[in-house]
Amino acid sequence: MPKIKTVIFDLGGVLIDWSPKHLFTDTYFDTVEKRDYFLTQICSPDWNEQQDAGRSIVYATEELIREYPEWEAPIRDFYGRWTDMLGGPIAGTVDLFRKIKEEGKLKTYALTNWQEGLFDIALVRYNFLHWFDGRVVSGTEKTRKPFPEFYQILFDRYQVNPAETVFIDDSLRNIKAGEALGLKGVHFTDPDSLKADLLKLGVLQG
Repeated sequence: MPKIKTVIFDLGGVLIDWSPKHLFTDTYFDTVEKRDYFLTQICSPDWNEQQDAGRSIVYATEELIREYPEWEAPIRDFYGRWTDMLGGPIAGTVDLFRKIKEEGKLKTYALTNWQEGLFDIALVRYNFLHWFDGRVVSGTEKTRKPFPEFYQILFDRYQVNPAETVFIDDSLRNIKAGEALGLKGVHFTDPDSLKADLLKLGVLQG
């Protein structure tokens, strides 16, 4: 295997604990079933990813309210109270990121599905987002993972060779898309497992 020179991190679910369930808790709705229906059928992951790819959160919100007026309050809260979905840094992963930076041998980049305006909030809140050698944000680029052109933007902009690059993401869909382009994918489940994987790949030194 070629020597690893670069590490690409996903952000939400890898370095930052983002989840709609931090806002829409078991007590937000009358029942857990109602909450789960809302998050899978109304403000669904597919719907949210359209905003990640550049669609206006204002337009998306108003359009969905016209379609589901009986759900207006939680639909407005989805982006109106979006910061409540941020559970904070995933400390173990941030520590691993810090060690990679301190060793100083590898370039690090962020490749994230994130709505452009909302990403500014994260940049203010989390200092470690400024440690990267570069960031590629879906909302800015108007495309997203798992589409190949989104990965290619990072490759071209920062002269990244996929064969020399480890890609960390919590989504198997995104990992498989990256591997199809030549990246060495690491499916993130928890910081301890990630550390073991990075040691095995030589990204971290024991």
